Amino acid sequence: MGHHWRYLDIVERARGLLDGRPVRLALGHWLDKVPPVAWWLKRSMSGGQILEQAVHVLDLARMLVGEVAMVHAVPEENTVDGEVDRATAAVLRFAGGAAGLLATSCLLTRKHRVGLEVCADGIALELSETRLLVDGERVIEDDGRAKTRVDREFIDAVQGKDADVRAPYGEALRTHRLALALARSATERRPVMLDE
Repeated sequence: MGHHWRYLDIVERARGLLDGRPVRLALGHWLDKVPPVAWWLKRSMSGGQILEQAVHVLDLARMLVGEVAMVHAVPEENTVDGEVDRATAAVLRFAGGAAGLLATSCLLTRKHRVGLEVCADGIALELSETRLLVDGERVIEDDGRAKTRVDREFIDAVQGKDADVRAPYGEALRTHRLALALARSATERRPVMLDE
């Protein structure tokens, strides 16, 4: 599946830095503009920003922190029927005990901030599509080839060749179910528990 953030070379660096240190806090964000395609604002066609964009941040959070047990999403008061929420704030409770927050917005004129910050004992990491920031000081740049790698591995897998599939169907489905739980929580205005 196309969770290309799993192919960022900085993700393996982050996992190594977190080895033996469970994450206790995760802060995800996707603060951006509305993409320039007509279908994106229609809830029935895109599913909304959490399902269409922030799902990549959620997948990374699952990778670095673990499974999520509960979500509670609060959307802005959308007055246009059938249109996606333009901003959402959510609380996540990870099964391992970590706390999480997710903020999304498509109110801006450009991509402002997209990524995941995690805090573990003695270390803070901030990951984006382009870099890893360690303790607010050390910057490790990504090689910029994650999208090419995920496409190559997908083609190899479809052709029956050996492939480095980092988001097999079951993993991608768990991430999708997490995004759906957040969307449901926002719609129903209540916390949602996730099944094991």
